[in-house]
Amino acid sequence: MAPVLALLIFVGSLWFIATERAHKVKTVLVAAALMAVLGLIPGEQVFYSEHEGIAWNVIFLLLGMMIIVGVIKQTGVFDYLGIWAAKRSRGKPFRLMVMLMLITAIASPVLDNVTIIMLIAPVTIVVCARLRIAPQPYLIAEVLASNIGGAATLIGDPPNIIIGSRAGLTFNDFLIHMAPAVIVIFALFVVSTRVLFRSALHTDEVQVGQVMALKERRAIKDTRLLMRSLAVLGLVIIGFGLHSVLHVEPSIVALVGAGAMLVVTDIDVAEVLPEVDWATLVFFIGLFVMVAGLVHTGIVEAVGTAAVSAFGDNYFSAATSLIFGSAILGAFIDNIPYTATMAPVVEGMAGQAPDAETGRALWWAFALGACFGGNGTAVAASANVVAIGIAHRAGHRITFWHFTKYGIIVTLLSTTLAWGYVWLRYF
Repeated sequence: MAPVLALLIFVGSLWFIATERAHKVKTVLVAAALMAVLGLIPGEQVFYSEHEGIAWNVIFLLLGMMIIVGVIKQTGVFDYLGIWAAKRSRGKPFRLMVMLMLITAIASPVLDNVTIIMLIAPVTIVVCARLRIAPQPYLIAEVLASNIGGAATLIGDPPNIIIGSRAGLTFNDFLIHMAPAVIVIFALFVVSTRVLFRSALHTDEVQVGQVMALKERRAIKDTRLLMRSLAVLGLVIIGFGLHSVLHVEPSIVALVGAGAMLVVTDIDVAEVLPEVDWATLVFFIGLFVMVAGLVHTGIVEAVGTAAVSAFGDNYFSAATSLIFGSAILGAFIDNIPYTATMAPVVEGMAGQAPDAETGRALWWAFALGACFGGNGTAVAASANVVAIGIAHRAGHRITFWHFTKYGIIVTLLSTTLAWGYVWLRYF
């Protein structure tokens, strides 16, 4: 009975979020409360368990980066970059979209896709405001690019960190096995955006001329504050890159960086805290509790185990199941808790494989499906929720279906290509 109740609450909540019959924060909080009252979550462990609870590393990573971005925003650098990008693209919409996607996809494997979205989204909103074009298509394209690009490395996407830790895979392993697929898939994705977003690729020639005449350096409000902020941001980025060597979680790096940013810049905290998107943080907490109900009642593991065990000793079929199954489930269940839950199942499968190479192929299939499934819906990955939250705060609404109608197409394209890559390379 417990699994049925958990599933009904979860599906009902997704329906309210998708149809926007109620505010998404209100929806997840009511759903989380129902899960708790009915005993469908692991009691107080929901606050501490890595696999059946709130992913505090994600919450505090977001909080730290929101404070950092809030301080940097005071310098005017986002206006500077917005004008620069508009001028470099000469106001041509597709060229601007490609430029923003390339920056996002190249930076995501080095930082992580959530962090880069928090840095690039404000720039996108500014440049679109300057050109008087809707920012929603550009933000959606950037999120899709970040989820594809982040799959290339161990630290680019949270599911990869979980998989790397469980399977004993290194940064170089991900570069060798994931990056080739990501490069090809991203290139094809860029080409496809010309068709996907064709209705949004228009601009005002008069406005373009006015933007081309602007001097971007005049946008900088405080050069001293900018230099100090960039110095701290640089150290934070280095910290992200070395977190696996230093054995320090990215969330700690972000929080330390936020504290250092406030101290070094001596900015008024009251000016920065309103920049924190509290609604997005609360939404994540509620969503993680909802997913904890599915995990605790055994639904996620049962579905995953049944899907994989159905193929017996046919490891290519098992890899196929992992790619498409992870993409489908991960699209509706945030891919971080999904990956944490399914990792032990995949570990068991890999351990029974006839050789280490086949076992690793299953891990790569799992990683590709989990990462690319993050593009499936508006709630499938942290970067998606963050971008939608940033857009909403700036007055630009992105609905569940507005995002999902693009995400489903890209997920189908990327997972099919990933399936072909796994088949050709490992089987």
